[in-house]
Amino acid sequence: METITPIAPDFSVSPQVRPEDMPAIVAAGFRSVLCNRPDGEEPGQPDAAALGHAALEQGLAFMHVPVASPDIAPADAQAMRAALDRLPKPVLAFCRSGARSTALHNAAMALNDNSAATYDVVIVGGGSAGIACAASLLKRRGDLSIAIIEPSDVHYYQPGWTLVGAGVFDPQTTRRTMGEVMPRKAHWIRQAVSAFHPDNSSVALDDGTMVAYRALVVAPGLKLDWDAIPGLPETLGRNGVTSNYRYDLAPYTHELVRSAAPGRALFTQPPMPIKCAGAPQKAMYLSCHEWEKRGLLEGIDVEFHSAGPALFGVADYVPALMTYIERYGIDFRPGSKLVGVDGAARVARFEQGGDGEKRLSNGPSTCCTSSRRRSRRISSGPARLPMKAGS
Repeated sequence: METITPIAPDFSVSPQVRPEDMPAIVAAGFRSVLCNRPDGEEPGQPDAAALGHAALEQGLAFMHVPVASPDIAPADAQAMRAALDRLPKPVLAFCRSGARSTALHNAAMALNDNSAATYDVVIVGGGSAGIACAASLLKRRGDLSIAIIEPSDVHYYQPGWTLVGAGVFDPQTTRRTMGEVMPRKAHWIRQAVSAFHPDNSSVALDDGTMVAYRALVVAPGLKLDWDAIPGLPETLGRNGVTSNYRYDLAPYTHELVRSAAPGRALFTQPPMPIKCAGAPQKAMYLSCHEWEKRGLLEGIDVEFHSAGPALFGVADYVPALMTYIERYGIDFRPGSKLVGVDGAARVARFEQGGDGEKRLSNGPSTCCTSSRRRSRRISSGPARLPMKAGS
């Protein structure tokens, strides 16, 4: 595969592409291939029909807009613009060297068209929610024009990280290139949204481009605010402090569960909003299940510190969840918010109380009331971290 040169966020060029290059083009995240060479321009050149067949076999859209002269005629620019408007993005265009495709792109973008690109549906965010929404819509209405605005090149299936922490999934199974998971008929705009303009039914991209929509889905996810807890960023991934909310930390959760010794395991849930209201408890129950199977649970004090007033926000689920709290002998601490971590000392500080009453529970001297306490040190288990909204 020849060198690929980005020209715009959703458009790149390369020298001659061959049928055997198509898998690599898919792996690089492209959704479409655009050929700007006339057939038979030089000996040994693959013809457009063979290239189009190879592209379609890999799920790529393909168009042939041949231009022989380096001097771009208005009709050539218009044909190029029409192709770029129709093809799912990002697009890889090629000619003999890439220069002709670059010139065609520049001419196409210079045409007098100040209107924003318009889609039936614009989805902000290419995470599990955005991808699933687009796939579901296209399955029911394949004629919809859908754009997914997502700057990342890698897609993480974050719900799977709970099972990585439990040793059920390998972390690599939760990581894919964005191009692999992008629905074939969706247009991938590889940028970030900088502003919403609901009065005009449009969004602004980082480069100032406007994208218009008939319907808008906003699914950018939540941004992890590690710094909200003093001492936490410095100790994550060591000193027995972990989180299933990061790709590189979920395996450490499993390591801690496997190597657990008699002592104390703290599981925490911060104030809302968080990515998944059940994830902190899932990590705790899966850990307890492993310790129970290995006959270790009786020697481990398990505490669940939740900043909320109840075990779960939906009351109908609480009785079923309480059966696991009781089965595993978990010391449930509602209204207990993690406010500081000293990893080297293995001490966690909690702000406790509600209705204006707040007190600090500082480390092993006051935070454990379990009758199974065997040690005064803290062996911190999977921590759940605060979130803040962000893109």
